[in-house]
Amino acid sequence: MEILNYAFMQRALIAALIVGVTAPAIGIYLVQRRQALMGDGIGHVALTGVGLGFLLNTSPIWMATAVAIAGSVVMELIRWYGKTRGDLALAMLFYGGMAGGVMLMNLSDAGSNANLGTYLFGSITTVSPQDMTTIYVLAALVLAITIGLRRQLFAVCQDEEFARVTGLPVRLLNLLVAVTAAVTVTVAMRVVGLLLVSALMVIPVAAAQQISRSFAVTFSVAVAIGVAVTLTGTTTSYYVDVPSGATIVLFAIGLFVLFTGLAAPLAKKRARAAAEASKGCTLEVPGGRSATDDVSVAG
Repeated sequence: MEILNYAFMQRALIAALIVGVTAPAIGIYLVQRRQALMGDGIGHVALTGVGLGFLLNTSPIWMATAVAIAGSVVMELIRWYGKTRGDLALAMLFYGGMAGGVMLMNLSDAGSNANLGTYLFGSITTVSPQDMTTIYVLAALVLAITIGLRRQLFAVCQDEEFARVTGLPVRLLNLLVAVTAAVTVTVAMRVVGLLLVSALMVIPVAAAQQISRSFAVTFSVAVAIGVAVTLTGTTTSYYVDVPSGATIVLFAIGLFVLFTGLAAPLAKKRARAAAEASKGCTLEVPGGRSATDDVSVAG
């Protein structure tokens, strides 16, 4: 294929593949915790790190990672202790992060609208070999946490009180989810951009949930969707000359609509299967009446 003849497109496709795996992998826990927009907030804060990286002539990705992690910790502290003023504090953090990033970018020697746009909306063809090294390291960390601790993270995201009773370190695990989300944002920002990264965390998970009720299956389908839309979107952006981030997100939304259309027939099929199973569990009781056994039947 012509697209593979160019080193920059080889890097772009590899980066897209990595982001397609990591974003839904952490996104499923955010959706489970009903914090679907957390990635968007972290993206606003990470922009300050990008601007600081340019101002100090250091790696924007590593600086964005450090600032995003600090921001995610502050978000969790606000969630724990913020009480009634929590929403206001989070709003100030998000918009302050965005404003700080724009200001620092303009104060730096390298700052320009073009540079700002590549981080806000993604510019996958500009991923450098140095960026790839950073992406490899950060992605490995994200996958180690989201897969290696999947049982503990699922328990905490599903029911914090039950997880606490079982002895799990709930606050530590919640903090770990937030930090992992922050790392994922910086991994994905060159591919889909800081303003669109939350969509890639959430939409594949939402699409997978339309056809699956199992956590393991939803996880696998969401990752498959993430890989499909990032690779397809990157390839399309090359041949059609359109922005990669926006293309990837639009493909993800298209799959969500498709899966939503498929969900209705699947729901009817499950309902019929449940009705047939309940008929098979009908028992005769004294008095000539029948009662339905509530025990579910496999298959």
